[in-house]
Amino acid sequence: MPRIIVLGGGVCGLTAGMLLTRDGHEVTVLERDAAPVPESVDEAWEKWSRDGVTQFRLAHFLAPAGRVVLEDTLPDVLAALDSAGALRLDLLGLMPPNLAEDGARAGDERFVTYTARRPVFEQVLGAAAEGEPGLEVRRGSAVKELTMRVGSGTPHVTGVRLHSGETLPADLVVDAMGRSSQMPRWLSDAGIGPLHEESEDSGFIYYGRYFRSADGTTPQPIGPLLAPIGTFSILTLPSDSGTWAVTIVASSGDQVLKRMRDPDLWTAVIEACPLHAHWLAGEPISDLESMGGVLDRYRRPLIDGRPLITGIALLGDAWACTNPSLGRGMSLGLLHTQCLREVVSSHLDEGPLEFAQAWDAVTEAQLTPWYRETVAEDRDRLHEIDALRNGLEPAAPSERSAVLRGALNTAMLHDPDLFRAYLASRSVFTPLSETFAEDGAAERTLELAGANERLLLPGPSREELLALLG
Repeated sequence: MPRIIVLGGGVCGLTAGMLLTRDGHEVTVLERDAAPVPESVDEAWEKWSRDGVTQFRLAHFLAPAGRVVLEDTLPDVLAALDSAGALRLDLLGLMPPNLAEDGARAGDERFVTYTARRPVFEQVLGAAAEGEPGLEVRRGSAVKELTMRVGSGTPHVTGVRLHSGETLPADLVVDAMGRSSQMPRWLSDAGIGPLHEESEDSGFIYYGRYFRSADGTTPQPIGPLLAPIGTFSILTLPSDSGTWAVTIVASSGDQVLKRMRDPDLWTAVIEACPLHAHWLAGEPISDLESMGGVLDRYRRPLIDGRPLITGIALLGDAWACTNPSLGRGMSLGLLHTQCLREVVSSHLDEGPLEFAQAWDAVTEAQLTPWYRETVAEDRDRLHEIDALRNGLEPAAPSERSAVLRGALNTAMLHDPDLFRAYLASRSVFTPLSETFAEDGAAERTLELAGANERLLLPGPSREELLALLG
């Protein structure tokens, strides 16, 4: 069977390692961070250092599509996550009462997921991976460069060389190194490339912390989990073992809002939002952490339809990464990992070129639409924020897709089918572009949006926000 090296021991890397091992492949996962997997989830939260994961203690969410992947492929991991205290969350509970009266529909069970803090999720997955028969997980193994065969044809990766000097051969190298992947630099050092890359700052900055209740309960959401309120948004995510995350998302260009790095001012802003103040009713269990400079970035190692190099597969955030506030990243990574398993099974033995072309085709068909839609939604929101910061009414969008996305925010509150379509997008089941391509969906959305006023969530005006921040 083929030898496969997976670079990165995060969620995607360990999941890929386990799935490919269970298919009979010889798999080694190389993780740069040396810290071992903690013995317990409490130790993971309190002490585990994961320098390679910037958002390790920020808000974290497994969308229902990610839960389906685990249920279908690694049910033992999902069961272990449940045993570790993960919260079973049904997104249909967010449906307005007037729509819920319409009753349940076939397939509604798909909107259920399990939520847990990132250190808890990684501890459960890491323990499972290291106990997986046949899978080798090497922590503290930093890769220096790729080894490759270069001739008259397409360059082909033959393995990796570690900083220790050890060389490991492979039939396939999977790049699961996430946002900080070194693959472009390694290829450049070898005189290959550049990769096709689209990259821009997502334009957002995050200020968040975790809380815990005394009785093991979590606050009940009122309205959407990601709630736009004027020139900022609030992201509230229930989590495991009576914990939850509260995050303020703002434009990174809004300098005055950077004062929310002060925990007292951050708290004052949350307290001024009637639908969200109750999320503060717990004990803070983390410092107020911030994260900015988050890129929307997409890579494709092809030129004119032919791969620049064979023997590698870019996976998850190493392929494309987006603004994390929509909570899609981990679930898209798990879906991508499931795709990798299928393409390895069906095409790796056919030859390096055939595998590279098949991997690109599957990625473009099943994952790229989600990247495009997420970036478009980011831009919509930033344009709205920029207008409101300047005291202007946001300009009406010119592109039909943007018009429909905006209209859905109103229409879904008046139609149970459209509300489910919205949830299907948030759950990473069906992109809105596919929903609006269905007969009558776009027309129904525009009709309801035109007949009803847009709902504005309560919170401080721009002037009140500035006054709160001093």
